[in-house]
Amino acid sequence: MSFNPKKDGWDPLPTSRTDTIRARQTPSTPQTTSPVYRLAFVDEDFMCREELRPVRLQLELLKPEMLLSERGVKSTVVIQGGARIPAPGEKPAAARNETQRRNLTAASIYYEEARKFAGLCSQHSALSGYSEFVVMTGGGPGVMEAGNRGASEVEAPSIGLNIVLPHEQAPNRYIDPELCFNFHYFAIRKMHFMMRAKAVAVFPGGFGTMDELFETLTLIQTERMDRVPVILFGAEFWNRVVNFEELADFGTIAPEDLDLISFVETAEEAWSIIAERYGVDTE
Repeated sequence: MSFNPKKDGWDPLPTSRTDTIRARQTPSTPQTTSPVYRLAFVDEDFMCREELRPVRLQLELLKPEMLLSERGVKSTVVIQGGARIPAPGEKPAAARNETQRRNLTAASIYYEEARKFAGLCSQHSALSGYSEFVVMTGGGPGVMEAGNRGASEVEAPSIGLNIVLPHEQAPNRYIDPELCFNFHYFAIRKMHFMMRAKAVAVFPGGFGTMDELFETLTLIQTERMDRVPVILFGAEFWNRVVNFEELADFGTIAPEDLDLISFVETAEEAWSIIAERYGVDTE
């Protein structure tokens, strides 16, 4: 029978946290104040060196994974969409001209549907103690805010995966503070979007939204992930900006690849697709 000191409540070795405190209490000398003397794992200059990139990638994968697992999150519903879409009644701050102002103002209907959809997902998530169908967004404003807001309004936790950007991307106030993560690496953030996803709902958006949509479709098409519902809100928008049928007609995708996508207009339609896929009672 093996002995596990941690599990059995006894460990003769000092923890990393203990030695971090001890190191800070070391008398100040030319040797101890040198950057070389710092413990490697608390030395920011060292941890940010180019050679440490593999370690940083691993840490960004590991930290959210550990915390989500500890919180008991088993599956998510990922909500993607434009950061520039305002809430109903708000002026679109990002509009550069009257056409953009008109388009973005009209698109506020998607903010409202994202909010409703997140509420529906979260109400069903409550039945599992918030382990299944937990709302996950990119953590920013616009449609992302709407998703976290809809969960918050039914007193459910929701996840935000933020990333450091020079503009737009600050955590919205509706994310559960203990589930609000920040990333340096887009690639690792994308992995976390997919690792627990049982459905991906995509609202009108820009480059970032398109990036997440097509990466999801590629992973499913190539069978690098299980087939999950990919739900596009706003058929008129999507068929204007992406000619999916032409891709199939031209031959660059198979006709059956079009079946990977479902178009909806309302939160209720979207939830019914998820409920049917997973045998969830909609009553």
